[in-house]
Amino acid sequence: MPAKTNPKNAASNSSLRRPEWLKVRLGSGDPFIQVRQTLEGNNLHTVCESARCPNLGECWSRGTATFMVLGNICTRSCTFCNVQAGRPGAVDMEEPRRVAESVVKMNLKHAVLTMVARDDLPDSGAGIVAESIRQIRQLKPDCTIEALISDLKGIKKDLDTILQSQPDILNHNMETVRRLQKALRIQACYERSLQILQWSRQAGLMTKSGIMVGVGETFDEIIEVLKDLRTVGCQVLTMGQYLPPTRHHYPLYRYYDPSEFEDLKELGLEMGFTHVESGPLVRSSYHAEKALTEFAPSE
Repeated sequence: MPAKTNPKNAASNSSLRRPEWLKVRLGSGDPFIQVRQTLEGNNLHTVCESARCPNLGECWSRGTATFMVLGNICTRSCTFCNVQAGRPGAVDMEEPRRVAESVVKMNLKHAVLTMVARDDLPDSGAGIVAESIRQIRQLKPDCTIEALISDLKGIKKDLDTILQSQPDILNHNMETVRRLQKALRIQACYERSLQILQWSRQAGLMTKSGIMVGVGETFDEIIEVLKDLRTVGCQVLTMGQYLPPTRHHYPLYRYYDPSEFEDLKELGLEMGFTHVESGPLVRSSYHAEKALTEFAPSE
C-alpha cells in the first residue's frame, strides 16, 4: 500500500527524475494521422492536446481521442491543469455537429466528450454538451457516449440538461483528496462534486470519477475519498500519477510505484467499484470503453 507522504517534503517539478515506467509512446501510423487530420479539419479541440495527456500517442494511434467542447479556454484556474485559463470566446453553436461528424468519420464505438469549465455562461455550457450527445446519437446510434463534465456550479437543472441527453456514462472527477481541494481546484468544492455524482447516479446513469496521486495526499485520505465516492454510488474509478505540465504548476511530491497502483486497484474493487483503471499513466478517459463491457448493474 502507498506510504504516507509528508506534505512538507514537496519536490520541485524539475528535481525528481522520471522513472522508466513513465516513458510514453509517441504517436505514429495511419490511424494517428487520420485522427489529427479529422480534428484539424473540423476545427475541434481535444483534452489530449490541451492537457498534455501522456497517452495521446497511444490513443490516437488506436484511432481514438477525447473531444473537448466549448473551446479551449477555461474559466477556472486549477493549479494542476495545463488547459489555458482566461476569458473564453463566443460559443460555437455548430461545434456539436462537427463533433458528431468526427465520431462518424473516426468510426468510434465509444466517444468521450469533455468540456472546459464555462462559468461565464448561464447554463455553464450544459446545453452544448447535451446537444453534442444528441448529434452523436443521431449520426451514429451504435456509439456509446461518456460525458466528462465540470461541476456546473452545482446547479441541478443544468446537470439535468446533460442527463436528459442520456450519456451512457457520466464522469466527474474529484481530482484529489478533501484536504487538497482548494490547493488544486481553487474554484471547486469537494461536497459539490460528490453531489453531482449522486444526482447522476440517482437519475440512473453509470457514474465515474477519478483522482491523481503524488500531490501530497496520505493513504488514509485516499481511503476517505474512495469511501465518499462509494457512498454516492460511484461505480467506475480511475487513479493515475500526477505529472506537472510545467515547473509553474502544483508541485509533485512523489512518484508512485506500479505495484502501489495495483494495490490501489485491488482496494477499489474490494470497496465495490465495478471497474477500476489504476496505473502511472491512467487518465480519465484511458481505456474508457472497458467500463461498459465490464459493467454489471447490481446496484
